[in-house]
Amino acid sequence: MSWSPCPDPVPGNAKSVDAIETLIVPRAVDIGEMEVRRALPSDKRQMVGPFIFFDQMGPAEFLTDQGIDVRPHPHINLATLTYLFEGQIHHRDSLGTDQAIEPGAVNWMKAGRGIVHSERTAPERKKTGQRLFGLQTWMALPENEEETDPAFMHHDKTDLPVVEAEGMTARLIAGAAFGVSSPLKTASDTLYADITLASGARAPIAANTEERALYTIRGKLEVSGDTFDPGQLLVLRPGDEITVKGIDDGTGSHARFMLFGGAPMEGLRYIWWNFVSSRRDRIEQAREEWRRGRFETVPGDEEEFIPAPEGKPKIMRAQGGVYYP
Repeated sequence: MSWSPCPDPVPGNAKSVDAIETLIVPRAVDIGEMEVRRALPSDKRQMVGPFIFFDQMGPAEFLTDQGIDVRPHPHINLATLTYLFEGQIHHRDSLGTDQAIEPGAVNWMKAGRGIVHSERTAPERKKTGQRLFGLQTWMALPENEEETDPAFMHHDKTDLPVVEAEGMTARLIAGAAFGVSSPLKTASDTLYADITLASGARAPIAANTEERALYTIRGKLEVSGDTFDPGQLLVLRPGDEITVKGIDDGTGSHARFMLFGGAPMEGLRYIWWNFVSSRRDRIEQAREEWRRGRFETVPGDEEEFIPAPEGKPKIMRAQGGVYYP
């Protein structure tokens, strides 16, 4: 596929230069097996489109007999999306899904009224060790989708469309961009793309998605004259078309970043532990159901589970860039 980039921002035009609305440096969270960098939610911004959770996993090096072992745990009223750059994760859930995910593929799990899943390193991978590097995001569901039946969808790397043009390569994970559309059927208007740029190459970011952000993965990027290093989340100003440029960082590697966003939710969302909902009482209900063992179990992974946190839950509200404890 081919496609023609748009021009650079116009010098002296303030609107074309002031493209970044919010800059977020993710905080590090140690989950035991590896370090996770959490970009959303933050005190600066809680949601971008439907994205309410944005975690970078690794990169981590697992030696022989090591790996991740995320025991069965529940979700409600959200969808998870897992995307890897390196390694493999073995996903199982209470629907009976048994699916490994590898780099370039996508696992999308809609919790709906409730689902339980585990994420582990497969035994054969533990025998040899592996590097693991990827992203896991949560997306809030529209109110009319929150209590629907849970579902799971997997698309291989070869299923997702790729656009190549003048030093840019873009793999479309969800939504439509660069003249192509992803086969992934999300619950609301969602944009998600994996983009690499050779040094000096440019990627135009259209303004036809209401809320958009960039997350830098590797190398250096230039946006409106400013340079950004890996591990930063850039929330873009609504309505502005911008150009992202790859910068030579001295290593010879291509710059890589994620473009994501979509339409905002119709109202606020409450967050506690693994639960997201438009109703606070629904989170309290799910908490009690998990404590009483009323969720379905994961076939083949029934013996272990993650208990809910003790004590009174501190439920957060996320909406419109304001964080309420």
